[in-house]
Formats: sequence, structure tokens, C-alpha cells
Amino acid sequence: MTLIIKLLLVYLIIMNVYVFFLMRIDKRRATKDRRHRIPEKKLLGLSLIGGALGGVMAMRMFRHKTKHTAFALGMPLMLVLHVALVCSLIRYVM
Repeated sequence: MTLIIKLLLVYLIIMNVYVFFLMRIDKRRATKDRRHRIPEKKLLGLSLIGGALGGVMAMRMFRHKTKHTAFALGMPLMLVLHVALVCSLIRYVM
């Protein structure tokens, strides 16, 4: 496995764990006091740059943002895009 692939995998793991926990925190805040919520733009932006898997997992696990079209459609589409890009990169590098 090349260094580029290893770095990409580490980056994706970090981003997905980060987005997963941000979604968990936002869900907890949504059910308690509704103050200091995490903006949707931040959640979607971080998902776009690599955290879509964590976002989709959090949506399903915590039932959070599932009725918002941008999340219900956008997150899975981002995930498909990420998988396609990673597969293309692995094919290109190897």
C-alpha cells in the first residue's frame, strides 16, 4: 500500500469519526436545550470533505437530521462520491 493511500485512509477515518461525534453532540443538544447547536452548513461541509460515512452512520444510529432533504439525500450521495473517488484513486495509484 502506498503512502498516499495510507494517508488518505487516515484522513478519512479521522473525518468520519469527527463528523459522527459532531452529529451525536448536535442530537443531544437538540433534545435538551436547543442552544449552541452545530450549524447544518458545518455538518454538511465536513461531510463533503470526507466525513459522509460518519454522517450517514450517525443519522441512522441517532435518528438525527433524517427528515432534512439536504441530509437524507445529500449524505448518501456524498458517500457514494467518496467511495467512487477512493476506488478511482486506488486503481490509479496501484
